[in-house]
Amino acid sequence: MTPTNTSVSHKVLLVDDDEAVRDMMTATLERKGFCVVPAASVTEALKLVTSETFDVLITDLHMPNPSDGFAVITAMRHSQPDALTLLVSGYPDVKSAMDTILLQADDIIVKPFEAGKLAELVREKLLTRKPAALTPKERVAEILQRSTSGIVAEWLVRVKKNKELNHVSLTDKERTGYLPKLIEDLIVRLREPNTPGAETDSVRSSAAEEHGKLRRFQGYTAGMLVHDSRILQVTLFGTLQSNLSALDFSLLLPDVMTIADEVDSQLTQTMDSYINAVQTPAAA
Repeated sequence: MTPTNTSVSHKVLLVDDDEAVRDMMTATLERKGFCVVPAASVTEALKLVTSETFDVLITDLHMPNPSDGFAVITAMRHSQPDALTLLVSGYPDVKSAMDTILLQADDIIVKPFEAGKLAELVREKLLTRKPAALTPKERVAEILQRSTSGIVAEWLVRVKKNKELNHVSLTDKERTGYLPKLIEDLIVRLREPNTPGAETDSVRSSAAEEHGKLRRFQGYTAGMLVHDSRILQVTLFGTLQSNLSALDFSLLLPDVMTIADEVDSQLTQTMDSYINAVQTPAAA
């Protein structure tokens, strides 16, 4: 078959862990004049995204785990926002794939599809796609600051579903206790100057100490304190997941490491205070 060249040879990153599908799609696009760089895994694709420039990304959703394609879409959007991004998904996956649209994927190609029409679809999308809107990027501290009330509310929902924590009957106000102040202390640490690769020290948190005393007199066990802290960390990371399009990815890793370290430090201080409260009852 004689190749049909495009006026400009657009460079396509094609990601699919099925070799037969990948070869078929590569051949189809190349016959139409596209320059195709195939990748067989998410890891391989992410390396290419950071080392080469592409006009188009076409990625499968499951490779092999559900929603693996989300990672590639997100990386491309943040690294190369002007690239056209297309997600390939089977019909049963379309509902979950819509989440990717919220992460700024341009469209979904639903399986099964005619291979011969793939190049036409890509060319049409390239011609009609509007320039990507620039989304202001935020540090983790800013996202957590504006989301604090939502974090507390989500944490409370998760805690109420935990059978062990519900052994202690408390009002919502009593249960959240010092949580808003713990989040505030975390945000303060996140805003401290951070040199990539350098460790930052946790600081003394009076809120963590008071939290330990409060939980002791509310009847919590040490294990319940750990559950409290674990749920907070899960909720914090869930908040970041919900704000992927706004995140400044260049500083995400050190900020995530700081969150994990600070939550752990607060738990340690809470535990120490909890134990001291057992040994030294509060004065009347």
